[in-house]
Amino acid sequence: METKQFFDKEYGLEIWGDLACFTRPELKVERVSYDVITPSAARNIFQAIFWKPAIEWEITRIEVVNPIKWISIRRNEIGAVGAGKSNAQPIIATEKRQQKNSLMLRDVRYRIYAKMVYISPKNRKNECTRCAGPDENPKKYQEMFERRASSGQCFTSPYLGTRECSAFFTLLDENAKNRPDLLKENRDFGLMLYDLDFNDPKHITPMFYRAVMEQGVIIVPDKDSELILR
Repeated sequence: METKQFFDKEYGLEIWGDLACFTRPELKVERVSYDVITPSAARNIFQAIFWKPAIEWEITRIEVVNPIKWISIRRNEIGAVGAGKSNAQPIIATEKRQQKNSLMLRDVRYRIYAKMVYISPKNRKNECTRCAGPDENPKKYQEMFERRASSGQCFTSPYLGTRECSAFFTLLDENAKNRPDLLKENRDFGLMLYDLDFNDPKHITPMFYRAVMEQGVIIVPDKDSELILR
């Protein structure tokens, strides 16, 4: 069993973009987005800014700022996947081209909150000799994240669901919660993808939760909560 240490400090990011697509897994032929950002997509944004084998990010809260607006986009895609082998046959784009429709979100803006979880070195799945050691100080990871997020640095470009939907971000101060500009609506979005369980790499399991928004705020349960469905 993993040994984890939860820090009391909660970090917030304000993120926005022109387009977003948080794809519903049950609709595979054509992409259809959830109404709001999923916890897994929010976690990926934190990880794009800062990640090490010693830490994990767990999303705690999502605030919806802009009204939920949709846009339908039709585009050409390739209906084949490369085999990744040296003797694989080439994919001729003109022969495999398919026209598909995507139902996406537009003009989105969220405030996402997460806690940094420190994992003891002996319980890490991915060891890194340069950044993991028994005498390391978990506090340094907080300082590294704060420094990177406040200056706009990131390891990879963050995105809103799919890589073509670029995300912009800024670090929030400690008094950013419940600002008056939140979307003043109550909605029950039903079951939504929470994240993927990678404990068994051969059987990656999706996890779901019931997303309920009250006056623009969605409280995200802990992944070990009974509210998470596997």
